[in-house]
Amino acid sequence: MNRNVEQSFGEFIASKREEKKITLREMARLLKITPPYLSDIEKDRRNSPDKDKLDEIAAILSLSEEECSYMYDLAGKKRNSISPDLPEYIMERDYVRVALRKAIDLDVGEDEWKKFIEELEDRKG
Repeated sequence: MNRNVEQSFGEFIASKREEKKITLREMARLLKITPPYLSDIEKDRRNSPDKDKLDEIAAILSLSEEECSYMYDLAGKKRNSISPDLPEYIMERDYVRVALRKAIDLDVGEDEWKKFIEELEDRKG
């Protein structure tokens, strides 16, 4: 997935919906929202929906894991907050909060985070 060209949340949802050849009305019906509300979301006139609705969108559009993460990131940016799939994970694990605060205290940079991510990916094998 090309993340160099950043889309807005609404652009991403609209493009994925169109790729799947799902009409705006049909998508709205499946999500149990009104077509004008979905149109406003796609045109970035409204904030991204909550996590439950995002999960429904991901299922309807058959998003890959990477696409789903990208959608969550765009939704968080739209709301100027953390990606909606992360707060529960962070709050349920003390060690994650400790690690994030330690990274802040030590002013951990991008290269160090990339190295850490690579180490985690190496574990997947």
